Formats: sequence, C-alpha cells, structure tokens
Amino acid sequence: MTSSAPLLHTSCPLCGPAPAGLIWEDAQLRVILVDDSPFPGYIRVIWRDHATEMTDLSPEERDHLMRAVYRVEALQRRMLQPDKINLASLGNQVPHLHWHLIPRWRSDPCFPDAIWAPARHDPALQAAWQRRAQELRSHTPALCDAITAALGDT
Repeated sequence: MTSSAPLLHTSCPLCGPAPAGLIWEDAQLRVILVDDSPFPGYIRVIWRDHATEMTDLSPEERDHLMRAVYRVEALQRRMLQPDKINLASLGNQVPHLHWHLIPRWRSDPCFPDAIWAPARHDPALQAAWQRRAQELRSHTPALCDAITAALGDT
C-alpha cells in the first residue's frame, strides 16, 4: 500500500516538481494536460507515489483515483463532445500508476485505430483535422478550469 505522502525519487521523471501542463493536484494525484499531443483535450491522471497496479492501492485510494478519472472524462465529454474517449492505464515506463484520457473524433487522423496507429495520409483529411483540432484546443482553458473546479472537492 502507498503512504499518505508521495515518495520522491530523484531519478524518476514524475517525482519531481510540478510538470508543464499541470491542471490540478493534491497529496495523492496530479492531473496533467498533454498539450503536445495531436489529440486536443488529452489528459493524464497520475498517482503521485510509486505504485504500478490498481491493486497496489488501498480501496480508498483506488476510489479517490477513479473519482478523478470519471470526473475528468465527464467534463471532456460535455465540453469537447468527442465521438469516443480512450481510457487506458498503461504505465510501462514509469513506476506511477496513471490513466490516459484521450478524446477521439471520427475525423482525427488515426480514428478508429489507436492513437499510435499510422495516420491517414489524405491531405484534405489532414487539413480538415488541423482546423478542427485548433478549434477544439480553443476550449482547453475552459476544460482545465472546469477540471480544477470539479476536483476541488474530491
């Protein structure tokens, strides 16, 4: 089980100071906007202590983590209106349990495949997606504000 205070490991990239894109944090979680992604509204919810599996957490810790994940997903759906949310816990490279919440649209360059699939190479589709992605990114500040407000009472 994890402790109530995050452990800091100097060699771990997620143990350090608040990363770029930080939206909200508490003693156990950080919520990060992945702003360099081609998928607008991509958010990570990261457990601050070293834990790699959901069963490493106590039931109360799991509930706290998943309440945050569900609130972020609900806000992404309401504010960005994606066709789908890809929700995944991967974390093979860092010892921090974390969830990826990736809004997806039928018009995105990889849909319906995974975000790491090769993008479609149709110049007209790519140009249309770039315009759509730019418009979606204009909603990012409001999404971040809504996440901060919603998680303030977790």
